[in-house]
Amino acid sequence: MKIAVSSTGKDLDAQVDPRFGRAASFLIVDTETLAFQVVSNSQNLQAAQGAGVQAASLIARLKPAAVLTGHCGPKAFHVLQAAGIPVYTGVSGTVKEAVARFTKGELTPSTTPNAEGHW
Repeated sequence: MKIAVSSTGKDLDAQVDPRFGRAASFLIVDTETLAFQVVSNSQNLQAAQGAGVQAASLIARLKPAAVLTGHCGPKAFHVLQAAGIPVYTGVSGTVKEAVARFTKGELTPSTTPNAEGHW
């Protein structure tokens, strides 16, 4: 299964980026093999507005089974939810640690966003 993780860097040892919409990048990680692809989010880093929705649309097109991040605002959360992608918020540590916790069933999908817009 492939999942998307907001990341401060470009490898599994990078920290989970606490900001979904303005994450430096997203890692699309295969939970079985830990093979990954880096998806740049550079177009949204300095966006005046709409970064969360644009990032969510980008990720939704990739159709991951889940999204792991620190914080997700209401508009981005709605876009992901509408695409049928569960969002796991409050995730921290390295991307590799987050994927391991997800795989072990230690994370719970969020039922609501955990950040206000423009966080």
